[in-house]
Amino acid sequence: MSSATLLRLVLLLPLAGAVLNGVAPLFLKEFRTREGFLGTIGTAVVAIPFVIAIYLFVTFGGEPIVADYFTWMAAGDLDLSFAYRLDELSLIMTLVVTGVGGVIHLYSIGYMHGDPGYWRFFSYLNLFIFAMLNLVLANNLPVLFLGWEGVGLCSYLLIGFWYTDLSNSTAANKAFIVNRVGDFAFLVAMFLVFQELGSLSFDVLLAEGPALPESTLNWIVFLLFVGATGKSAQIPLFVWLPDAMAGPTPVSALIHAATMVTSGLYLLARISELVLGAPVVMAIIAIVGAATALMAATIAIAQNDIKRVLAYSTVSQLGYMFMAAGVGAFFVSIFHLVTHAFFKACLFLGSGSVIHGMEEVEHGLDEMGHDTSDFDPQDMRTMGGLGEYMPATRTTYLLATLAISGIPLTAGFFSKDEILFKTFEYGYDGHTYAMLVWIVGVLTALLTAFYMMRSYMLTFEGAPRWPMADRLEPHESPATVTGPLWTLGILSIIGGFIGLPAVIKGGKWNWIHHYLGAEYGGPVAEASLHGHVPLVLEWGLILLSSVIALGTVYYAWHVYAAQGLAFDALLKRRLQGLYRTWEDTYYWDDFYDGVVVGTLIDGIGRKGFAAFDDTVVDGAVNGVADAATNASGLLRRTQTGIVQNYALALALGAALVVGLMLYGV
Repeated sequence: MSSATLLRLVLLLPLAGAVLNGVAPLFLKEFRTREGFLGTIGTAVVAIPFVIAIYLFVTFGGEPIVADYFTWMAAGDLDLSFAYRLDELSLIMTLVVTGVGGVIHLYSIGYMHGDPGYWRFFSYLNLFIFAMLNLVLANNLPVLFLGWEGVGLCSYLLIGFWYTDLSNSTAANKAFIVNRVGDFAFLVAMFLVFQELGSLSFDVLLAEGPALPESTLNWIVFLLFVGATGKSAQIPLFVWLPDAMAGPTPVSALIHAATMVTSGLYLLARISELVLGAPVVMAIIAIVGAATALMAATIAIAQNDIKRVLAYSTVSQLGYMFMAAGVGAFFVSIFHLVTHAFFKACLFLGSGSVIHGMEEVEHGLDEMGHDTSDFDPQDMRTMGGLGEYMPATRTTYLLATLAISGIPLTAGFFSKDEILFKTFEYGYDGHTYAMLVWIVGVLTALLTAFYMMRSYMLTFEGAPRWPMADRLEPHESPATVTGPLWTLGILSIIGGFIGLPAVIKGGKWNWIHHYLGAEYGGPVAEASLHGHVPLVLEWGLILLSSVIALGTVYYAWHVYAAQGLAFDALLKRRLQGLYRTWEDTYYWDDFYDGVVVGTLIDGIGRKGFAAFDDTVVDGAVNGVADAATNASGLLRRTQTGIVQNYALALALGAALVVGLMLYGV
């Protein structure tokens, strides 16, 4: 088969799975109880595209392949094709989306067992993969935007999957509404691109875009960056992501690891040539990324819900990726995107296994007549000692924790160290703000190692803290859950070897740089530097990262093994107001509720424009209705019920028509 045909299969198989799982049970109710069949179909239509993507990856010749299937829109100067692009960047993203997505689908077979909406869940998951593949494979901005909006819709459906719970529906609405802010900026950027270039194709955009006037280019890149802050959860549009934990755990893993939150980074990497032509916006990207990384890391320290810790960890790690993009190291941001997909998916799926175990405890407490109204199966304060009962979950969670903490030779070490080095190198080349960003990045790395080891220790080590711990024992999850955990846990350790640092063999073994970097023929540009860092200093930076990771992990292990929750209480006493600020997430939600919703929407919007709405808007609508009523009242008078009157009207009408015909009036 040709590459265009295989590409069509990659896209259409998940869509077919979404239709089959979503439509068949509506007409054949017996399908709703066939979980094995539905789960197998849902997983297969993602696993098969992964196999096809591997084949395309192996046989890819280096030149971009554009599959132009049909004309989507043609009006005036706009001639828009439904076209997809296969190159190094889209291939890597396709492998991540289908590979990690397939593992999450497999995990979902066991995790969602017994749920009455099982069929609907797999339909939504398949549709999510289809939308994400449209996004990463698009050859123009509108097709990309179609996938962009598609993942937004699917996130709404999946976050609010258990929609009978009001908190879930509220979280879904929040995600959908907040993302519309960024999407509006994306739309304005597209209008500006078409006005300036007369095309929305990436070929034209990347070829002619860098030659645009600097002010125009700055606005285009800035608006696209605003769009990226919505999907990739950066300040100020990150507030939806922690609340997305309301959905089932596989949804959290899919959104946080392999799909939706990576959209913004992918967009910046795809238009890297344009971003490099807007240095002012690059500085904004790096600073916003650093601020987001530090803010989210501090918040994570004070969270007790295991999934919320991981959610803020995702926000923080995305900040790292934006730091890399802000200093022109786009291939490094994609490198960290790949490794992050491994260890964050493992962490989220591991947390889901833990939650299932704690739900067993909750069920046992209910049967024993124990009051469980205050029992939260996601609260780490009610866990402890789970490693004894769930050894596979414990080991894989630990592997992923070591990776995200940056322990040497793990996947997270290589990608995170490369981000810090590129940031330092950009500052060393004379960009002062990059040095500040580097310092923030180092501090964030320290905090990451601390709060992630805290989550591991409070969950798996020490004595059990749930009620009736001597009589209730959680059990390890089935193989459909632990199998994906082992796969992702191993990748969390070895996945970083695709990007060995430049100090080893002069960068010859940094495969992902050679594959993606424009200087080697790849599609991702990179900032050219003149003041390169001396070799001794490079080794020193690697040593610094290693010492920070190892030292912080050891410290967190030691204090939580010795003191457990008492150390949290100690932190709270010593940090006081600062700790409360972290607990309350820097009052971002309070700000949005008070200022945006309360003042702008309720105060200015509803109350300020109430008179205008009542008088002008309602007046116009009511006026039209009154006019129609009056007119109908007048016409009603002609309906007398007397046959002679109707005959006279017909005669007069006929005479009028004849007169018009005779005299040509």
